[in-house]
Amino acid sequence: MPGPLLSVEAADFGYAGRAVVHRASLAVRPQEFAIIVGSNGSGKTTLLRGMLGFLAPLSGRVARRPGLRIGYVPQRETLDPLYPLSGFDVALLGAWRDLPFWRFSGARERARARDALAACRATGFADKRYAELSGGQRQRVLLARALATQPELLLLDEPTAGVDPEAERGILDLLRELCRERGLAIWMVTHHVHAIGGRSDRIVSVSDGRVACEAA
Repeated sequence: MPGPLLSVEAADFGYAGRAVVHRASLAVRPQEFAIIVGSNGSGKTTLLRGMLGFLAPLSGRVARRPGLRIGYVPQRETLDPLYPLSGFDVALLGAWRDLPFWRFSGARERARARDALAACRATGFADKRYAELSGGQRQRVLLARALATQPELLLLDEPTAGVDPEAERGILDLLRELCRERGLAIWMVTHHVHAIGGRSDRIVSVSDGRVACEAA
């Protein structure tokens, strides 16, 4: 059995030297769909930021498989709605990841963006202005942006927040499909536990900064 893509070992994560997540230990396995659940303020997003490397552990350690590629969808996207980006432009941002700063995107990067949009069933949004898309449509484009980085692991922070129930079901079905067909590991923060409906392989609960893992 292959080793974990990423492991967290007795790690504390927090801000300004103050731990929010305490003694977290977990392992991300290849091709698994896991959800991180917990109440507001429990430390879910802090844990995710620690896994991403945005927060260095205050103690303990995070180990990533050498060369591990991680795609990320934040809870709140900071793209300026006044900037005239199309859905395709946003997806293409993910394909730029490996380009040196002096190079413009070429046919290969554009093909990666188109492939990612198709995989996320977002091809119909490619020519539309991102700012004019609905919440569910934007989330599919943002997933395509993350997929265009060609990741082995997707980390998602509340990807269905603010979308209607039908769009939420569609996004969750899509994530399960990407996990199965593209061999991705997907870890997702959510507070909509009721909507998961048996789609996940594992549940990671965070309560008062304490992390516990269990089978779904």
